[in-house]
Amino acid sequence: MRDRFAPGAPIWITEMAQTACGGDPWAATFLDTFRYVDQLGRLARQDVSIVFHNTLAASDYALIDDRTWQPRPNYWAALLWRRLMGEVVLDAGEQKGDLHVYAHCQKGKRGGVTLVAVNLSTTAAAYLHLHRPSQRYTLTAPELESTSVRLNGRALALSANDRLPALRGQSVKPGNIALPPASITYLAVPGAANPACR
Repeated sequence: MRDRFAPGAPIWITEMAQTACGGDPWAATFLDTFRYVDQLGRLARQDVSIVFHNTLAASDYALIDDRTWQPRPNYWAALLWRRLMGEVVLDAGEQKGDLHVYAHCQKGKRGGVTLVAVNLSTTAAAYLHLHRPSQRYTLTAPELESTSVRLNGRALALSANDRLPALRGQSVKPGNIALPPASITYLAVPGAANPACR
């Protein structure tokens, strides 16, 4: 429709969460983060330039719990996306089975690439092979229906003075990288030297 009636106009999605019928029982849990990140990746590949999430802090599908003011799992995934994924979308190949991979130019790193790998399997690790060193940011949770999330095994939460924790990646050498079951992993590859990312 955009190409027919407004060729070249940017596409914005102005509401993206479980808003229909008041949401779903998993909207505030890590389980929903798989839908959220996968949807961000798919929409970016379809030329959507901006995605809004409804809402910030006023319902069971908000990014922030309106009683405790603690960020929910989707908040952390969105924050990593914002910090690591640039605006140029790259071709990461076809989605196969339980592993969905998306690639963008790395935000703020000339030639750099960031991958996000969503391992939907709850029982099996998935593997990616990288030829360059990377920084790994793996989101997991104690249970799929948990309202808390871990980054590289460490629980994410606001500090006592409501400051965000440092979101530090783990250095990863080139080679096969194991992605745990039921995980979402951002891999920032600043030395990728991708010509599309200059």
